[in-house]
Amino acid sequence: MAVFSRIAGTGSALPEKVLSNKDLEQFVETTDEWIASRTGIRQRHVVAEGETTADLAERAARAAMEAAGVTADQLDLIVLGTTTPDLIFPSTACLVQHRLGANGCAAFDVNAACSGFIYALSIADAYVRSGMARTVLVIGAETLTRMLDWSDRNTCVLFGDGAGAVVIKADAEAGILSTHLHADGGKKDLLYNPVGVSAGFKPEEKNAGVRVLMTGNEVFKHAVKALDSVVDETLAANGLDKTDLDWLIPHQANLRIIEATAKRLEMPMDRVIVTVHKHGNTSSGSVPLALDEAVRSGKVKRGQLLLLEAFGGGFTWGSALIRY
Repeated sequence: MAVFSRIAGTGSALPEKVLSNKDLEQFVETTDEWIASRTGIRQRHVVAEGETTADLAERAARAAMEAAGVTADQLDLIVLGTTTPDLIFPSTACLVQHRLGANGCAAFDVNAACSGFIYALSIADAYVRSGMARTVLVIGAETLTRMLDWSDRNTCVLFGDGAGAVVIKADAEAGILSTHLHADGGKKDLLYNPVGVSAGFKPEEKNAGVRVLMTGNEVFKHAVKALDSVVDETLAANGLDKTDLDWLIPHQANLRIIEATAKRLEMPMDRVIVTVHKHGNTSSGSVPLALDEAVRSGKVKRGQLLLLEAFGGGFTWGSALIRY
């Protein structure tokens, strides 16, 4: 008998500190109107001193596990999407695993930038379908404000910190119907962090420090095109029409990109989950954060058809079609 995976529970975590656009006006050459009109962002959450990606991931994981009625000893695998790990190694997934008391199960990180959660969910789904796992914890968690240049108004206004998680379980009925992943490393210089281990600093970025470098207009154009393509691919793979979708739960990077995807699907914005105005771009945390909010608010209900999608540095992009 075929085995599928379904989402059994969701959870999320946000730092206590909120940084509004008005707050940013005090130390960055920008305005609330400028940020909001171009991105839709009004505020973002920022980690406190000493607060880490693992802290947020653990909180989101515990909330998802409680919602799913799952204990740590039942986990077969933990996959954590992040581009801001606590350490280079061990993985943040291993740190979270130990905190949860799930020692012994497999645990690893996935770095696909803002597409990290979609990539992690796809891997978890494959493990369940293959029979290698029955209960998997999938997390997307970031502390991107730790790598921002707060003097660069083109990037520092965009990002926030946060984490979201889901528990998926093996089931006779399909919950995750399909996932679709893509990448194009040829566009790497349009959105990247110049610091690494093996390569060190790029020569032209000596002493630049850890920060986000982005060619915003080009990223916008590529994101809209890639997401249009993966939406079409997802619907075609499942023999569905765009009218069959109940909800679009997109990566929360920019309201204009979200609106462009909704327009492509001919979906009214009241069927699109939008959190970018209060979370900013939380990278791999954004989709599971939005999903958890939609579930806990009662908007998303069991049996509804959800389209999740994301686009990030790499470039990476992907989607997941889910019968919740």
